[in-house]
Amino acid sequence: MTDTSSISVSLIAPIYNEHENLPDLVDKVESVMSAQAQSWEFICVDDGSRDGSDRLLKELAATRPWLRPLFLRRNYGQSTAMQAGFDAARGEVLVTIDGDMQNDPTDIPRLLAMLDARPEVDIISGWRKNRQDKAMSRKLPSMIANRLISKVTGVRLHDYGCSLKLYRREAVRYVKIYGELHRFIPALAHEYGAKVIEAEVNHFPRTKGVSKYGIDRTIRVLLDLVWVKFMLRFLHRPLHAFGGIGAAMFIPGLLILFYLISLKIFSHADIGGRPLLQMGAMLTLMGANFIGLGILGELLTRIWHEPGGKAQYLLRELPDA
Repeated sequence: MTDTSSISVSLIAPIYNEHENLPDLVDKVESVMSAQAQSWEFICVDDGSRDGSDRLLKELAATRPWLRPLFLRRNYGQSTAMQAGFDAARGEVLVTIDGDMQNDPTDIPRLLAMLDARPEVDIISGWRKNRQDKAMSRKLPSMIANRLISKVTGVRLHDYGCSLKLYRREAVRYVKIYGELHRFIPALAHEYGAKVIEAEVNHFPRTKGVSKYGIDRTIRVLLDLVWVKFMLRFLHRPLHAFGGIGAAMFIPGLLILFYLISLKIFSHADIGGRPLLQMGAMLTLMGANFIGLGILGELLTRIWHEPGGKAQYLLRELPDA
């Protein structure tokens, strides 16, 4: 029996309408983890399932003290379900895995050993090198998204979408995920100084249940990427973002207005009906608004960090020589 007073490894699986896969998933995880020396727990977060997955989870947990089901009141999405698992986890190492049996639990001991052997590493991200999914609807959009995400975030991974990942608790303590941000956790944690590496993992075709992913998911991921880019680059300096845009409008607007005023004063020209006057006024006002928005963002950043005690940085300890 797992010692629940001191947990070393917390496995986390978001569950949504996986009634057919749950027994196999629980049995496979038990078979793999019961052979490990570390204490462990398995947190299954039911994300508002409508196929009876919640009731089945409760039945399975009744005879398995290491299985901890969480039941969300409605379907919030994979990121929220994963965040609920992070919040409830008691382990020093957090392992995320899909509930559809496409990830291979037998990969987990190897990845745990890899993490243990490299204390400087904070996150190991799985790479489904031989991915068993449809090429056009899943693999091609994913390949394009992975390359774009790697380029934008600067954290180069082959497979951001693989759910099988290992995290040291400290690496994700200050990372909160919403929308579709669960796939960006390595990039968000890297912003706090986490070291991320990649490891090849097995991947199986889905044999039971129905996939919840579609091409529309790629569009949502790309929209989230815009937010991630802003957050990584300008979270602590919003004035640089909005102020830059504001200055690009405000300065040309002022120059246009000064030009027209000069014409009025020295040439007595009629400037009241000129479209250029409207453009100058519009650019000046819009630029001032953007600069003001940047200043407001700076104030909000300080409110976020100072009274709330939110850290701008993380410290680390060097292992003994």
